[in-house]
Amino acid sequence: MTVAPPRRPLSQEQAAALQKELAALRRPAKRRDPLWARLTVVLGALLMLGSGAGIVGSKWVISSATSAITRQDLIGNTKKVSAKGTDPLKGPIDLLLMGVDARKRWAVDDLRSDTIIVLHIPATHDQAYLVSLPRDTQVQVPAFAKNGYPGGVSKLNEAFFHGAQNGGGWAGGAQLLAQTIKANTGMSFDGAAIIDFGGFRSVIEALGGVRMCVDQRVKSHHMVWVDGKPLFLADARKTGKPMKPIWHEVGCKDMEGWEALDYSRQRYGLKNGDYDRQRHQQQLIKAMAKKASSSGVLTNPLKVSELIKAAGKAFVLDTGGVPVEDFIFGLKGIAANDLVLLRTNKGTFAGNNEGRETITPESMEMFKAVQQDKLGDFVINHPDVIANEK
Repeated sequence: MTVAPPRRPLSQEQAAALQKELAALRRPAKRRDPLWARLTVVLGALLMLGSGAGIVGSKWVISSATSAITRQDLIGNTKKVSAKGTDPLKGPIDLLLMGVDARKRWAVDDLRSDTIIVLHIPATHDQAYLVSLPRDTQVQVPAFAKNGYPGGVSKLNEAFFHGAQNGGGWAGGAQLLAQTIKANTGMSFDGAAIIDFGGFRSVIEALGGVRMCVDQRVKSHHMVWVDGKPLFLADARKTGKPMKPIWHEVGCKDMEGWEALDYSRQRYGLKNGDYDRQRHQQQLIKAMAKKASSSGVLTNPLKVSELIKAAGKAFVLDTGGVPVEDFIFGLKGIAANDLVLLRTNKGTFAGNNEGRETITPESMEMFKAVQQDKLGDFVINHPDVIANEK
């Protein structure tokens, strides 16, 4: 047995340094992953270069990585008007996120935006909120000179369809939807993104799946099992083989791309119908961002390459004229865990016998809080608008 030599007493400087280190270890570390790492799938920024990367290098790589993403004018005349000479990234930021299901057999103008989410970032850049708008809300759709649409009363998700007709395309659909939201809620935008849920699947697969928590047992109305493989109903019928229903069972689990997307698309058979679907889609966005920022995916060059390639097929992006790299880099200091999911109409149906939704006075107040950048105060005074994440 060896005997350790006697320790020398610490000098005052060494003792002070040791106390400082111990104090730092006792303090809980506050995680400060950049917001764009949480929202990579939304903004197309699929790189996290680490704290050691220089600003110039980071911006260059982000610019190169996002160059494959299609960019169009999606907000048209609903873009916020900034004072001349001011930096649009210094104030509150509002992005319109639209989800479409663009399967190959559908024409580019035969689409409705069944997922409509407003991402609000206050001027303090210390929080981020996802506010879902009910697809079946009855609204007055403005006239759209771009394709000759005369305007009329319609469901909110149909505004995208009307704007896409007669050569309007996806950009026209997005612009008319943005105009409709502004006309009926007052909210305007700094940018927008169209998310193709078919492309979303490849992003999730590049992430290696995501963890989702099913809160209600629900049967898929879009997919079935055939020979142990999940197929869309239309494709399954073509095989002529026996089909078994796909059930999403209650509990938390790691899901593949097809499973996570299928679950997040269900609304029939859920207690609160489309409101539950809105919440599940918010959860999916958060789960994807969490997986990207917490699993080391964004520091793996091969995985990053896969994500960039997948994201380029899944998005059409509009950053309001701000370079994508500046837009992303300008938000890098926002805490990753500060993403709050909010419910319109408290997550329950408020409408008429025709299945059309109306917006409650409380929700209109929430939209006004978005415009005035007072959403944080509103949430404090109306905590029941916060969506349960499980």
